[in-house]
Amino acid sequence: MPGDLNTTNLLLGIMAAVSVIQGLVLIAIGVFAYRLYARTMRTVQEMEARHVAPLVARVDTLLRKVDGVLVDVKRITARVGNGTERVESAIQTTIDRVDETAGRVRSSVSSRVNGVMNAVNSAWHVVGSLLNGRRSSGEAPGHASVT
Repeated sequence: MPGDLNTTNLLLGIMAAVSVIQGLVLIAIGVFAYRLYARTMRTVQEMEARHVAPLVARVDTLLRKVDGVLVDVKRITARVGNGTERVESAIQTTIDRVDETAGRVRSSVSSRVNGVMNAVNSAWHVVGSLLNGRRSSGEAPGHASVT
């Protein structure tokens, strides 16, 4: 068999044909994959254009509105804080004034009550000493002794 190359050439021809077929199949698979990729990308872009872009625009609008509301809330919070500080200050000033006025009233009433009590005590002592003086001297209640 060393001189017969027909079988070898036939097998080499078959292998070459199979290799060409394999190459063509790989090229066909590549073209098919590229077309599938292009169609998929087109579909994704259409989905983005139809659904995602309007949704992004709505979300962007909502975020701008929320930002505006947050700015308003910050301003209102600052105003309320300032108003609260002013109200607290006014209440504290009023409480201080009420305490001061109550102290003055207490002092004034106390001094007047002490004055009245001193006058009543003095009158009581005078009446007591007059009554005790008449009883000790034996005089009648209608007669006063002159000294």
